[in-house]
Amino acid sequence: MGRGLLFRMNDLVERRAVFIGARADYDPSYLVVVGAPMDFTASWRPGSRTGPVRIREVSESLEEYSPRLERDLGTIKFCDIGDVIIPYGDVEGSLTAIKGTVKKIFADGKRPIVLGGEHLITLPVISALKETWEDNGAWPYDKRGRAFPVIIHFDAHADLRDDYMGQKLSHATVMRRVSEVVGGHNIYQFGVRSGTREEYEFASRHTNLRGGDFLESLSRALREIEDAPVYVTLDIDIIDPAFAPATGNPEPGGVTSRELLEAIWLLKGLDIVGFDLVEVAPVYDRGDITSILAAKIVREALLIMGTS
Repeated sequence: MGRGLLFRMNDLVERRAVFIGARADYDPSYLVVVGAPMDFTASWRPGSRTGPVRIREVSESLEEYSPRLERDLGTIKFCDIGDVIIPYGDVEGSLTAIKGTVKKIFADGKRPIVLGGEHLITLPVISALKETWEDNGAWPYDKRGRAFPVIIHFDAHADLRDDYMGQKLSHATVMRRVSEVVGGHNIYQFGVRSGTREEYEFASRHTNLRGGDFLESLSRALREIEDAPVYVTLDIDIIDPAFAPATGNPEPGGVTSRELLEAIWLLKGLDIVGFDLVEVAPVYDRGDITSILAAKIVREALLIMGTS
C-alpha cells in the first residue's frame, strides 16, 4: 500500500478482502475500489452491509481477462483500499465518513468504484464529486455547456420519494436527493419498474426516466449524452430476481444478467468519473450467484474505465 494512502486514509478504511487483480499501491492507481458497508435505511430486507466483502471474496472465481473487452485487469492501474469505517447505526455520520473518504480519492485525481451497501451511499459520493470540482474551481463541461456529471441510474425502483416514512435520507429517496445536487435533467434512469404515482409524476417533470426496450433506450440516451462526464450508479435489483435474488427489495420483471452486461459494454468510451454497485445482500443468495454476477459487473466496469 502506498505511503500516501497510509498517511491520508489509514484511519478511514479497513481491509477485509481484496478484489481480484487489485494492485497494492494507492499512489500510482487511477481507479480505486472502496466499500461502503451501510444498510441502515433498508426498507424491507437488510444485509447489504456485507455486500462489499462478499463481492471481493467471490471475485476470485473469475478470470482477470474479459473476452468481450479483450482486456485484462493486469493492464490497468487500480487498487482496493478496503471499506470505509463507519459509525454503525448513525446514518448521517456514516454518510459523512463515506463522503470524506471518497472526496480524498477525487481530490487525488482518481476515480472511485464504490461497493455498497444500500443505495443511499450514492448521495455522499456525488456530493464529494461536486465539492471536489468546486474546490478546484474547474468544472468539466460538455459541448452543451453542462457542468455537472450526467447520472446513469440502473435500478428497479425510481428512488424519487421526497421522504420515506418521514425520513429524507433513505435508499428510497436517494435519487431525489441526488437531483438536488446535480439537477434532475442530468439524471437518466433505466430499468425502473416500481414506484409511487408521485415518483413517476416527478420523473416526468424533472428526470429522464426511460422505458421501452432496455438496451435500445440506453443506446438512444447515450447519443444524447455524447461527451458529458458520467457517473454510473447500479442497483443490483435492476436484474430480475431469477438471476440476482440476493437483494433487499427484489422486483420481478427485470432485465437478464446478459442484458445488464451488454449495457455495461455499451458504456465503453464514455468519460466515467465514478461508478457504484449497490444493494447486494449476500445472506439471501443461492450459490453466490448474485455476488458473482456483481463481481463480474465490477470487473467489466474497471476494464472500461481503466487506463494502462
